[in-house]
Amino acid sequence: MTSDPSRLRAAMLATRLSFLAAGFVMACWAPLIPFAKAKVGADEGVFGILLLCLGLGAILAMPLTGYLSARIGARPMIVWGGFGLVAILPLLVLAPSVWSLGLALALFGAALGTIDVAMNIHAAEVETHAGRPMMSGFHAMWSLGGILGAGGVTALLSAGMAPLGAALTGSALAFGAMAVATPRLLRHSGGAMPEFVRPRGAVLLLAILAAISFLVEGAILDWGALLIVAQGLMEPSGAGIGYMLFSIAMTIARLTGDRVVAALGRGRVMMLGGAIAILGITLTLVPGSIWPALTGFALIGLGCANLAPVIFSLAAQSRDMAPGLAVAAVTTTGYAGILLGPALIGFAADATSLAMAFGGLAVLMAAFPLAAGRAGRTG
Repeated sequence: MTSDPSRLRAAMLATRLSFLAAGFVMACWAPLIPFAKAKVGADEGVFGILLLCLGLGAILAMPLTGYLSARIGARPMIVWGGFGLVAILPLLVLAPSVWSLGLALALFGAALGTIDVAMNIHAAEVETHAGRPMMSGFHAMWSLGGILGAGGVTALLSAGMAPLGAALTGSALAFGAMAVATPRLLRHSGGAMPEFVRPRGAVLLLAILAAISFLVEGAILDWGALLIVAQGLMEPSGAGIGYMLFSIAMTIARLTGDRVVAALGRGRVMMLGGAIAILGITLTLVPGSIWPALTGFALIGLGCANLAPVIFSLAAQSRDMAPGLAVAAVTTTGYAGILLGPALIGFAADATSLAMAFGGLAVLMAAFPLAAGRAGRTG
């Protein structure tokens, strides 16, 4: 890392573009899902297994990325992952069979997992040398990319563009962002070959908190609209507004999150974020009116917004593991929460009710206020 201010500014730009490109390409895939499903003729059960391939590809790539980033640096891993996403996105709508789509999704997931871990490691390096909190702002670029990717592809499809054309357009835009970012990424001086290790010490606590945070975010995505319908608060056609408010609130909170972290400290942000999310979850369960629920979804977004950025910063600064391996462990565990969370919510809802299952999320989020003091001292 250089102390040159211009080099540091370039690295900041490269990090923001990497987050933006990754979130953008990932979100471009969402509106293309119905077309890919129809092309291969998969029913819901088979397509659910296909989507699992994406998550499994990511989880398999993440530990390896942490290992290689500790050895050769995050830069080549960001490049491989970012341009891999660019290349694979069109293949998702070209895949002619279930097997080819499964393979493409696994590779897409592996590219996503690679850039996800590597850009968080790179972001932690930039943040450390900048001497101020920056992680929330970087993660805001992911959220912004998600809004632009999903909205842009939806607009292109609505205007009559073919799915392949929309995918190629998304890839071209992401290619441009990665092309600008690549020469500005920090280079690594090399180091001793690290060993594969399990999360330990403070990193284990952070990994558990990441799984909880990601589980709650995944539950809002997969079950939020269904909760609104199950509560009798809105018809299915408009129930997606809850997730929209969640996403907007999260993006706004991340754009201002670095200043909040600098003012309050990471421990207090975790404590307040967890408490706000608990309040939001509670409001989504208020019967009789849609307004408490919509307020609740916005509060969940505000509360959860800066939890993951804070966790990644603390993991990278932990003295218990090498930064690359620590970030990889936290990211992998977080993705496990995303993969298992929707299924666990479904099982709990089947045994009790969807409202009771969401109540369980509030109980899980209590881990943040309870663990904030210890987790905030891990760096």
